[in-house]
Amino acid sequence: MSSTEDTQMSLESGIAAFEAKHFSTAMQLLSPLAEAGNAEAQYRLAIMCQNGLGVAQNQALGVKWMRAAAEQGLAIAQHGLGFMYLEGEGVEKDGEQAVAWFRKAAEQGLVGSQATLGRMYEEGIGVEQDAEEARKWYEKAGF
Repeated sequence: MSSTEDTQMSLESGIAAFEAKHFSTAMQLLSPLAEAGNAEAQYRLAIMCQNGLGVAQNQALGVKWMRAAAEQGLAIAQHGLGFMYLEGEGVEKDGEQAVAWFRKAAEQGLVGSQATLGRMYEEGIGVEQDAEEARKWYEKAGF
């Protein structure tokens, strides 16, 4: 079996463990992959670190892994990082940063990010209030 096949099998096993809520097993399987730069593994490690699943809760590590996955273009991680900035979870609250990350995910078609951007433009969170821009994002989200 090639190392690529081994990596894919470990990733699939780690994701399966994560989804089955076997977080310590998921952590063991996904950690080496995250360290090697796998965005899917990094995203799941971020969730586990943020919420203390299978490891002690560690917001800073959650931010590190979420950012690593987001910077690689993983839309769900970009949304997650946007949410962290919106709520001030593990980072200083920053509406402009939140908008920037939500926009990256929204441009990849992530409906939750599109709707969130619509709300941010509607309410003027991190951006100038702009009803037209809000409407544009709500329409993209199917609202």
